Amino acid sequence: MATAWKPDCTENAKHESVENMKTFFTNHETSEVVRKMGKEDREGVLSWCSEGQSIKTERTIASDSKPAPCALSKTHYNKPVCKDHKRVSSHKLVIQYIVPCMNSYGLCIVDNFLGNKFGDKILQEVITLHGCGKFRDGELASQKSGTNKSIRGDKIMWVEGNEPGCENIGLLLSRMDRLITHADGRLGTYTIRGRHKAMVACYPGNGTGYVKHVDNPNADGRCVTCIYYLNKNWDAKENGGILKIFPEGKSYVADVEPIFDRLLFFWSDRRNPHEVQPAYATR
Repeated sequence: MATAWKPDCTENAKHESVENMKTFFTNHETSEVVRKMGKEDREGVLSWCSEGQSIKTERTIASDSKPAPCALSKTHYNKPVCKDHKRVSSHKLVIQYIVPCMNSYGLCIVDNFLGNKFGDKILQEVITLHGCGKFRDGELASQKSGTNKSIRGDKIMWVEGNEPGCENIGLLLSRMDRLITHADGRLGTYTIRGRHKAMVACYPGNGTGYVKHVDNPNADGRCVTCIYYLNKNWDAKENGGILKIFPEGKSYVADVEPIFDRLLFFWSDRRNPHEVQPAYATR
């Protein structure tokens, strides 16, 4: 698998000011090999529960001419944690939900992926990263340096997940690796070999966004894009910043709000043109 993650944040940012971490998985060998399966994490199973709070599902698809597919309209989430409640394993989540969604619709949304406790730890690491002053303007694939801010307005930083102060980011990446490893061989015809670094990204507000584009328009090996969002109390009606996906050949578009602890998968190639709509708060 090859991966590219993105966490964002701005100077003196609060929780609400962080956007997401974006990852690309690829179907050829890259500089980083996917961690092997076999060892469960310290919790034994994927922790994507709601940490004792009831979760309200929200509609994430805006239909152009047809009703939205039910599997996308009602995002996958777990029940509140209690003594008798068992967490869903990563394998079950992949086989019963992620793989069918990806193969049917080309995208998949998982809410309450890690829970508030781990999500907050990742958020704090991202805020600290942003404070180090190493974020740079996001670049366009067609140019070596610099960017046109009218096309792409984010600030980004690349991380491996094993740097000092990135322990929880590394845990997030290992969870994602586990999901993709379970799904390997079941996602279309891909055999996934590696992933890129994590791209940590922030849109600083003031109407910044990213115009309609494709992550991998030139068949460079990237096949699955994965985004983890870190925005707390995000109000899309007021703050904008929705990720709009236009699945090729479909009569609907997917409007994905960048809410805290939400995980998103979609094909990286020309099947999924997408845009980040203007954000009017730090996203």
